[in-house]
Amino acid sequence: MIEKSEINRRKFLKIGAKTGAGLAALSGMAVVTHPERVLGANDRVRVAVAGVRGQGFVHVQGYAKEPNAEVTAICDVDENILRERLADMEKLGLPKPKTYIDYRKLLDDKSIDAVSIAAPNHWHSLMGIWACQAGKDVYIEKPCSHNLWEGRQLVWAARKYNRVVMHGTQARSAGGYLEGIKRMREGLIGDVYMARGLCFKWRDTIGRKRVEPVPPGVHYDLWTGPAPLKPFTRNRFHYNWHWIWDTGNGDLGNQGVHEIDLARWGLGVGLPNKVSAIGGHFMFDDDQETPNTLTASFEFNLPDGKRRMLVFEVRHWMTNTEAEIGTPGFGAGAQALPSVAGQAPRKQPNAVCGNLFYGSKGYVAMSGYDSFRSWLGETQDPGPTATRGENRWASFLDCVRSRRPESVNAPIEEGHLSCALVHLANASYRLGRTLNFDPETERVIGDVEANQLLRGSYREPYEVPEKV
Repeated sequence: MIEKSEINRRKFLKIGAKTGAGLAALSGMAVVTHPERVLGANDRVRVAVAGVRGQGFVHVQGYAKEPNAEVTAICDVDENILRERLADMEKLGLPKPKTYIDYRKLLDDKSIDAVSIAAPNHWHSLMGIWACQAGKDVYIEKPCSHNLWEGRQLVWAARKYNRVVMHGTQARSAGGYLEGIKRMREGLIGDVYMARGLCFKWRDTIGRKRVEPVPPGVHYDLWTGPAPLKPFTRNRFHYNWHWIWDTGNGDLGNQGVHEIDLARWGLGVGLPNKVSAIGGHFMFDDDQETPNTLTASFEFNLPDGKRRMLVFEVRHWMTNTEAEIGTPGFGAGAQALPSVAGQAPRKQPNAVCGNLFYGSKGYVAMSGYDSFRSWLGETQDPGPTATRGENRWASFLDCVRSRRPESVNAPIEEGHLSCALVHLANASYRLGRTLNFDPETERVIGDVEANQLLRGSYREPYEVPEKV
């Protein structure tokens, strides 16, 4: 069994003492420290899913397959999506859930045991904190935070209210990855000194979209929540919010955070001491604000005097496979491109997403949320491999029932650390300079502007609280 990296509790207490950061219940929301039902052998965990347009409906379908869970409520600020999902659930033969538009009203429902959050990134930490304060356990999609500071606040909330909070980096529940990490810990490739995370996806231009009236049934103020309220455009709404700084974190915080989490896990490191990122928005003239091409480097100084390196790459267009990542049967494989008049159909790698780990005796590749492969020695002879899938929903539900937060495969403490790397790299890119970071205080050394960027800002009344 692989030991999860320990997060030093005194470190968080030190941070809290230095920054005055803590948690407070927002006005009108009751704080309930131990409200959980005692679940009997035949009791189902009653789950509410918040944000059901895309990934949230994957949550619904995942819980529906688990015999000890029932989706009893869904929440979305788009009434059109709510109607669609009710129809979808009826087709699947699932019980009709309650529906909510305002997430805060959902939290008032004492029959709900846990919430599963798949809203846009800028809502994640606040929704998670509110859920902890309301006595609900939480599964929270990646990234768990939109800035570094609020991620730490979410960790505090999980601890203060004794909640099970699991992060949506499901690779930590994958059998193939668990086996690969175990083999590396046992010395399969010797001294592991470097990891490379890859996020190469074919992302086309989002174009430019005009300002228009808010569509009927969309509660845009609620959707905007903590972010600045700006005129409605299609590129600030469904999915394309990923590429706008107010609401998203670019592909580094979208697909990339999965690979950053795996890279950090494989290296056995926490927070970095130095971060440098360069890149840009290439090829397209459109509304996208985040980079579509980025290379970020992280340096870690270990207590034993050794150093580790993590390099992460985002690429949005032309790419190649690496160490078999992106080939059929390992990673996403290939897909047919739409045919062009007068030309034969083409194929391209759909995605080259995964990790490479380099050691003194060989290297390991991991991809597909389920597989690892290895090559050993100077001749790069094929070594051990494993392919086994994951079931994040069963893992979360087991912890909800057992009341053992320490047994969560992807604990929120680890999620926060991995998301911190996302925020640091994005800050380095946006500021155009290397950041020297203090892992103990979680602050950039001697850089007020960077620390302000990593702190974020909020629109009333959707504010992440500072003090208890």
